[in-house]
Amino acid sequence: MAKPTIPQILGDGSTRLASAEPAPSSGLFIPDSVFVSAGLGTPATATAEAHLVALLVTVKIYLTQLNFDANIDQSIYVESGFTSFIQRGTDNISYRVDQPFNFNLAKIDEGITIDPTQY
Repeated sequence: MAKPTIPQILGDGSTRLASAEPAPSSGLFIPDSVFVSAGLGTPATATAEAHLVALLVTVKIYLTQLNFDANIDQSIYVESGFTSFIQRGTDNISYRVDQPFNFNLAKIDEGITIDPTQY
């Protein structure tokens, strides 16, 4: 099999943008429809944190243990974590802490540092 594609991981319509030098329009494009599908109702006014959570929800759909096991070229899979509670602030208000995204990065053992180009 092959490495998962950008649309497979980041959602339909996601793509890598490229242009001639200098490249003011190069980068990664993720359409608002991806964020809406992940539960972000109003991407235009949502916070950066809300966009990140919606993106994590999206990548978790494809980057499963099942797909990882079936595709030797896939290097990342996402598992669910645990929920806990912490006290925050001067009034010790109870906060629920969800850990729904445990990212597992797999590569041939060649060193101890994480190098994004290896995945």
